[in-house]
Amino acid sequence: MLITLCYLYLWARWGRRPAALVRATVQRLRASRCSFTFCGAAARPRDARVCLSRGGRVFCVGESQSIDDLNKWALFLVSPFILEAEHIAFVTESIWVQGESLQRPSSSSETIVKWSDCCLPLAYRPGDPYQLIAEASVDDFSKLGVAFLEDRLQMADGLVPQKIVSVHLQDCTLKALEDQASDQQAQTLQLNPKPSTESKPESDVMACVGREDPKVLGAEPTLGKGGASGSEPAGDRDREVGSVEHCPLHLSSCHECLELENSTIESVKFASAENIPDLPYDHSGSLEDVAGDTRLEREGRRVNVTGKAPNILFYVGSAPQESLGRFQEIRSVLVDCVDADSYTLYHLSRESALRDPWSDNCLLLVVATREAIPEDLAQKFMAYLSQGGKVLGLCSSFTFAGFQVVRKSVLEETVQNLVFSKADQTQVKLSVLSSGFVYEEGPGERHSLGKLQGHLENEDKDRLIVQVPFGEHGGEAVLCQAHLELPPSSAAVQAPEDFDLLKSSNIRRYEVLREILTALGLNCDIKRVPALTPLYLLPGAEEIWDPLRLWLGKHADPEGVIKSSKLSLKFLSSYTSEMEITPSALPVVTDVQAFSSENFNLDIYRQNLQTKRLGKVILFAEVAPTTMNLLDGLMFEIPQEMGLIAIAVRQTQGKGRGVNAWLSPLGCALSTLLISIPLRSQLGQRIPFVQHLMSLAVVEAVRSIPEYQDINLRVKWPNDIYYSDLMKLGGVLVNSTLLGETFYILIGCGFNVSNSNPTICINDLITEYNKQHRAELKPLRTDGLIARTVTVLEKLIDTFQDKGPNGVLPLYYKYWVHSGQRVHLGGLEGPEVWIVGLDDSGFLQVEEKDGKVVTVHPDGNSFDMLRNLILPKQQ
Repeated sequence: MLITLCYLYLWARWGRRPAALVRATVQRLRASRCSFTFCGAAARPRDARVCLSRGGRVFCVGESQSIDDLNKWALFLVSPFILEAEHIAFVTESIWVQGESLQRPSSSSETIVKWSDCCLPLAYRPGDPYQLIAEASVDDFSKLGVAFLEDRLQMADGLVPQKIVSVHLQDCTLKALEDQASDQQAQTLQLNPKPSTESKPESDVMACVGREDPKVLGAEPTLGKGGASGSEPAGDRDREVGSVEHCPLHLSSCHECLELENSTIESVKFASAENIPDLPYDHSGSLEDVAGDTRLEREGRRVNVTGKAPNILFYVGSAPQESLGRFQEIRSVLVDCVDADSYTLYHLSRESALRDPWSDNCLLLVVATREAIPEDLAQKFMAYLSQGGKVLGLCSSFTFAGFQVVRKSVLEETVQNLVFSKADQTQVKLSVLSSGFVYEEGPGERHSLGKLQGHLENEDKDRLIVQVPFGEHGGEAVLCQAHLELPPSSAAVQAPEDFDLLKSSNIRRYEVLREILTALGLNCDIKRVPALTPLYLLPGAEEIWDPLRLWLGKHADPEGVIKSSKLSLKFLSSYTSEMEITPSALPVVTDVQAFSSENFNLDIYRQNLQTKRLGKVILFAEVAPTTMNLLDGLMFEIPQEMGLIAIAVRQTQGKGRGVNAWLSPLGCALSTLLISIPLRSQLGQRIPFVQHLMSLAVVEAVRSIPEYQDINLRVKWPNDIYYSDLMKLGGVLVNSTLLGETFYILIGCGFNVSNSNPTICINDLITEYNKQHRAELKPLRTDGLIARTVTVLEKLIDTFQDKGPNGVLPLYYKYWVHSGQRVHLGGLEGPEVWIVGLDDSGFLQVEEKDGKVVTVHPDGNSFDMLRNLILPKQQ
């Protein structure tokens, strides 16, 4: 009842003016540093209270949201960095939507609000969603919010806002921004070429965004102490209730009424969403009294108020449905090649290409359609080139400079050998899928060619890649008729042998793509190393949790720390972002209820773990230095029945055999398992077999799943997991320590599950199997496969301890790649031998021509599968 009365009071006071309600609420409560959020009703923060609801969208107030780390954000501004004291910092989250699906005003009477008119962008972070930090006055922030509620807020280049939330920028963040801005030049992007007004540089320019024209406001703009963005005639302000300082109400002269007003605001703040009806909208009460685009300048530099990163644009044809799929296909490849934090990738429709000034902010135009380019569009592309633009043609009909695209049906959709010349004149040879078209020089003007060239290894040496400079301003294009954009698993690749050839060349395909993109001016440097994250202590089985907590209470010091020679683990109930994480000092969160991860599902892990002791206690991290070190301080102390396993989504310092490093991208199953083996046991006397058992466990974990038995996953001596005998997709590393009568063994294992590029993964094999056999096998998950692998390994160890090598070798030989294989010892000129199998200790046995069998030890030799060599390991 009280909420209803409060709401009726608000209705009586503000009538049909939600804009005034929003503005007054923000003005009064902003000092408390609460957070104001405009979003869809379903996306409302859990603890926020709804103040206004309209059309499925809400305005709500909740706890303060802060940003204290901008390492992943890119700045727009140059030094000095200034956040006006009376302004609000906020984050806008948006998604990219195809042109035909963009929001349109339902009536011409509705006033569209442009995001860039109402705020000053500070930083951006590309991704899904695309995020922008900006600042605005209270009025302009309220104006943006109301426009969002009314679905009238418009952003540039197909971005559609999904959420607006005010944030508090910590002092340390502002200092970091100031330092960063002073060290680097601002990213300045081209604005709309037809701004309605242009302001002169002045110290308070940020406070005057969109308020510069006196004719629009009806009076000379002035700034009061309260920081409002401009003054209006008193009569107008009386009609549209503003903040109390500028427009006192008769209620403010009455103490009881003022108290009622304050309590009403607070009541609405804490009202439930169910009790808030939708308000009808009246444009007469909105804040839509500012018009015109504004181009800001600071110290002579233009500031990008569109909030956009430099663009890579894709023209993929005119058919709407086909173009969307083609765009997503090519976009996913380029995201793997370039620094994704530096660019925004957009689809360019024909209508936009002809109508919009896209060339002003385009770093690269990708043309990837077989259909003929219309003349008017070709002229646009050539104009862009003549201005210094860069173009990448991917199996496109687009060409110029005397080159013709000629069809050769014999090459169409076939796998061919390509020789690609890089800028440094070195060559890369790889298998590619040909489009069936080649480049030939025709009559007319010819231009000198660039260094990047690619031709087939055939009699005609058909040109499939040419680099063509154009114009006097640095314009150039790289034109390609090899399907560098298609993965080996593409539907265009039908034959299994073609899949094998293309997958074997996949790393070189990416090498060629990065070489081309670098030549066209893009940054293809290796992405930044991800920041370390806290560990979580998770029970693989419910019954293990209480004994584990008791053990920790006895073995951790008073501060909850367990130290080893390599790192210290600090066990705590919760983690805050202020806590430092280093490779040698990691926090471990023990609150299972606080755990959540998109990449690891504890329930799926538990469902697939069927062990008596292994893998029962999990140390999980999204990003860890290396899982091999995480168990170091626990391995000799924790009871054996609490089988420890460390699992990470990504590693920053992954290890392989010897000095090798193990790359660990997202989608790779990464773990280190602790096992203990009695010295005086079958396996304790043959420790080299441990790595073979682990490799075998990975393969059997997949191929023992019903209907997955024909997935061509195999083991390679001594410690690798392979696709057929062609490509490595996983490996094992074993470190053992003998303490008394027990071996304590850490088994590090990593294998590709869903990370298709740049090599191959298990789900690639499943996809190819489905295509060849018209099957519908589902892709597998890393969490489930890790648990299955541990389960299989425990069974293999038990079998080995009971029956010795002969208990597991039949299964090992079933899956290994070496049966009857001929290899050379020591090099191509070395003696040829035949692989026989493994000896009683797990070492490789080979038979020489004279019938003599010799043993090859894994620590001293490297097996080069691609050349069939057994070579001494390089020190």
